Amino acid sequence: MIPGGGQPNMQQLLQQAQKMQQDLAAAQEELARTPVEGTAGGGLVKATVTGAGELQSLVIDPKAVDPEAGTAEENAETLADLVVAAVRDANAAAQQLQQQKLGPLTAGLGGGLPGLPF
Repeated sequence: MIPGGGQPNMQQLLQQAQKMQQDLAAAQEELARTPVEGTAGGGLVKATVTGAGELQSLVIDPKAVDPEAGTAEENAETLADLVVAAVRDANAAAQQLQQQKLGPLTAGLGGGLPGLPF
């Protein structure tokens, strides 16, 4: 409600909406460039994603592949589990970064934006 019962200034509202859209686009662009790391197995597997959640790299320490630790199938299964855990860890960190960067910009939108986790 506008004090004094006046009508809202549509030009001002449009300018505010445009600025908000520009700020949101800039924050999303920054997220797309920001690397976030996740690990599993005490650092044996490291996944790097962008703040937008795109997988950029995966590093597997050779110690994660121990031929004497079990059968090849068991090693492959363990390695796959470590990769999934590292990627999930990285994506959780990316979501946290999204919340930090985009949360304040979307707070006034009544529940955030469709397709975003907040």
